[in-house]
Amino acid sequence: MEKLIYKTKQQMGAAAAVHAAEAIKQAIEEKGQANIILATGTSQFETLKNLAETGGIDFSKVTMFHLDEYIGLAADHPASFRKFLKERFLDKVPDLKAVHFVKGNADNPHQECQRITAIIAKHPIDVALIGIGENGHLAFNDPPADFETEEAFIIVELDEKCRSQQLGEGWFETLEQVPQRAISMSIRQIMKSACLIVSVPEKRKAEAVRNALEGKVTNMCPASILQRHENCKMFLDTDAASLLS
Repeated sequence: MEKLIYKTKQQMGAAAAVHAAEAIKQAIEEKGQANIILATGTSQFETLKNLAETGGIDFSKVTMFHLDEYIGLAADHPASFRKFLKERFLDKVPDLKAVHFVKGNADNPHQECQRITAIIAKHPIDVALIGIGENGHLAFNDPPADFETEEAFIIVELDEKCRSQQLGEGWFETLEQVPQRAISMSIRQIMKSACLIVSVPEKRKAEAVRNALEGKVTNMCPASILQRHENCKMFLDTDAASLLS
């Protein structure tokens, strides 16, 4: 894992976007197309903004997946990750080759997991843009995360720290409004990505960053598994990196 630290989250996001763009362009050059994963949340604001503004990427050759979605939330709900990605990325780039959303409000979440799993199995991921939660989660894989399942998408229960983070970031008005379950990309599926671009700003993530980078690999800090990825770049601002030795 390569660690890169920047003074501000704006600089961090700009740098992460540059590296992501290079990896996407390289995949297109080598394969004629690129398959990417985009994350959501406030940690991705600057990265996605800069990536959408990057020139020289033929987005008509890019297929996009996203990491997770709340179960029961409509696509137009203010906290929906589909809405987040539409407004912050898809509306700002030319038409992508394909977009595969997780439909959190599908009638049968288990069937939705199977549907999206079958699609991603045919699309090896070249570049994944992800973050780390305050509790060390990757996607919605809260501790203790399942490091073993080979399923690409799974139904997960959200712990209180994760739900409190969503409230604290302003996506919901009360904790009771935050859904208790979600469909999440699994740890093993995330780790199959050829390149991981991890954007983590802000002081509230500092403990999770320290545990992920300097602690032992454990499912009690799901992001610690990133230590085992061969091509992972973690972009931090000085606040997020403040507890690193």
